[in-house]
Amino acid sequence: MKKDSKKVIYWLLTGCVLIFIMVIVGGITRLTHSGLSISNYKLISGTIPPMNEAEWNAAFELYKQYPEYQKINNQFTLQDFKDIYFWEWLHRVIGRFIGVVFILPFVYFLIRKQLTKPTIKKSLILMLLGGFQGFLGWFMVKSGLIDRPDVSHYRLAMHLIAAFITFAYTFWVALDLIYPDKKVIDIKFRNLIRWTLGVLLLQIIYGGFVAGLDAGLLHNHWPLMNDGALIHESVYIEQSPVIKNFVEGKSGVQFIHRYLAYIVVGLIAFIWYRSRQIEKNTIQTISIHIILVIVCIQFILGVFTLLYRVPITLGILHQIVAFFLLGAMTFSLHRFSK
Repeated sequence: MKKDSKKVIYWLLTGCVLIFIMVIVGGITRLTHSGLSISNYKLISGTIPPMNEAEWNAAFELYKQYPEYQKINNQFTLQDFKDIYFWEWLHRVIGRFIGVVFILPFVYFLIRKQLTKPTIKKSLILMLLGGFQGFLGWFMVKSGLIDRPDVSHYRLAMHLIAAFITFAYTFWVALDLIYPDKKVIDIKFRNLIRWTLGVLLLQIIYGGFVAGLDAGLLHNHWPLMNDGALIHESVYIEQSPVIKNFVEGKSGVQFIHRYLAYIVVGLIAFIWYRSRQIEKNTIQTISIHIILVIVCIQFILGVFTLLYRVPITLGILHQIVAFFLLGAMTFSLHRFSK
């Protein structure tokens, strides 16, 4: 039986697609403020939504016991509740489905001895990442059920970045099987891509902070933050010490997210420029052009998302393109790695 066959590659790429879908639904869940609509966690029975009026009323009554309803949504009707319930339920169901898609084929391939030892080890890491992601989802929701009507932006960012890292690692494992032979062309150039990928991950974390704090709903100007002010004065006076404003203050978090975007664009432009000075094959050349195009699209989307105060369509597109950018960066790094 051939090991690490095309079936294994398709399995891993299917996982990538499902994680992508889950991130999109997660973004919609956040933008529609649906994440706290289901306050309990039932692994098996929670897969089935309320099926009749009595079950819907019971679920609604449970929702009424928590801060989001009591402090924000106390005017909600049952239909309003059903609307937000759908997105959180769908998000959780997709998460469970991803678990099944990863575990069952893995067991099958293991029994049929279709995996090499390195792929088995990498697959086990994927299982751990998936399990940790599920825990972070519960951990995030829990933060909004005690005394505040919203989830912790720290936990939201952890949940988001874990999803992106899980996708990137799954994609990397698939690429290891698609391209078993790798050769370092230029170590410094490879390291430049690595550092840029690290900055991109930091930018995604700050995107989670912006989403968690609703920081995109203020300073809706560009290129400056507020009618000619480079940094709004509230960056400095929201909290003490000053550093907290850049991780917990809405103005400070948006400021970091804005200017990290310039850094990411600058680094990728520099990668493109440096790539012209080294020998490379066609795939490597294309990968560099792709990340340059995607980062330009992402920057423009970010500007319009801010100017229009984060409409759902632009907010989701901004998250989707961030996902594509991470995937393109992962592919490019893989093609220039040893």
